[in-house]
Amino acid sequence: MTETRIAYTKPSIEDTEVSYATDAARNGWGAQCYSYLHRFETEFAAYLGVKHAIATSSCTGAMHMGLAGLGIGTGDEVILADTNWIATVSPVVHLGARPVFVDIDPRSWCIDPVRAEAAITPRTKAIIATHLYGNLADMDTLRAIAEPHGVAVIEDAAEALGAVYHGQKAASMGHFGTFSFHGTKTLTTGEGGMFVTNDTSLFETVSTLSNHGRAASQSKQFWADMVGFKYKMSNIQAALGCAQLERINDLVSRKRDILDTYRTALCDIPGVTTNPVQEYCDGGAWMPTIVFDTGLGITRTHFQNAFAAANIDARVFFYPLSAQPMFEDARHNTHAWSIPERAFNLPSYHDMSANDLARVIEVVRKLCA
Repeated sequence: MTETRIAYTKPSIEDTEVSYATDAARNGWGAQCYSYLHRFETEFAAYLGVKHAIATSSCTGAMHMGLAGLGIGTGDEVILADTNWIATVSPVVHLGARPVFVDIDPRSWCIDPVRAEAAITPRTKAIIATHLYGNLADMDTLRAIAEPHGVAVIEDAAEALGAVYHGQKAASMGHFGTFSFHGTKTLTTGEGGMFVTNDTSLFETVSTLSNHGRAASQSKQFWADMVGFKYKMSNIQAALGCAQLERINDLVSRKRDILDTYRTALCDIPGVTTNPVQEYCDGGAWMPTIVFDTGLGITRTHFQNAFAAANIDARVFFYPLSAQPMFEDARHNTHAWSIPERAFNLPSYHDMSANDLARVIEVVRKLCA
């Protein structure tokens, strides 16, 4: 008899989420049309310890508006890690700027500050630090190298909710930060994201951009002060977010527990490592990942076939952006090109049972036997 399929991730939805979303659907109209939205923004900013938050329809939208708010456009350059999901670089391209891909630091899988500094030119306007899989980029070093050049440091914290760097939460340290609340993330609104910043001037610009270019101070109806966007989160989605935020400490803690379970169970296998342990931070542990040494000969195909046979979802490590057809090949980013061939994400949803975890661990151990 085939065992139940194990998903690589899925949200944890409880009665409070259903209650809030139902209330928003029944009563969140007219004067109450943004009640949960404003509440979610206020409570999220308080949780993160930042001054301002704007709920968006996606993390990509939050990044797009933030970059636009900084005035990034044609002729500018934005430095980011070659290991990334396409959503991080798409807004750069949409604005007419040039993405510059640099290698990752194998100790964090995040952007290598040394490579980022070497890539700065007079056209560089920003460095995007993506906190990959809940690991954290070296923000102190990045800010130190960027400041003398007048370069903004941006945090793509789509995967790092709950991660803490020297006492500061992910996305609270850069010029602005962004989060994703996609159904695969630690906190979900189905789809959705958040723009956060401590820069009040930038917040006001992005707030105007987010509302079709209509400034909050504008008293005229249907009058736009600039050409803007429409990346607003719905009130019903925000209701889900409010409920999830009430459980945030439990949601993050469970992610860390699952990663610790894998790390403990697999630490005795020669040539197998898990997410980097970073002494300067508490990671968000969004996506537990294993990396096989090249000497083991375990490839992406071996891994996917083994997990498919066990009826377990398998998720591969991000391909380098420079390997994709719309960008120029950058094989000199050796770590970004090497790790994806032998690294894989393990299932990590909140309600995984001990048996689910044991099944995943058994597949990995058999692969290495």
